[in-house]
Amino acid sequence: MNFQAHEIETIGYCAAFLTTFAFLPQAIHSWRTRNLSGVSLGMYSLFTAGVGLWLIYGLIIEKWPLILANAITFALALGILLLKLRHTSKDPK
Repeated sequence: MNFQAHEIETIGYCAAFLTTFAFLPQAIHSWRTRNLSGVSLGMYSLFTAGVGLWLIYGLIIEKWPLILANAITFALALGILLLKLRHTSKDPK
């Protein structure tokens, strides 16, 4: 398959949009309800670190679809992770 540069960028932006905004409902639900019982601390810790590394990688190779998507996803995931940490430390278990 032969793709033009603008077609590749379009695919990147579409993928970035879909995967980034897939986190929005979870983030909104978590912030509104403060119910994070279904969120795995280990998984979100690893995921947030991985997204942070993808962001750094995007910055190094200067690819805007990677930079934008991972900057937004990192902020959303970090917000959820911080809420989970805050509410886990208050859990009497």
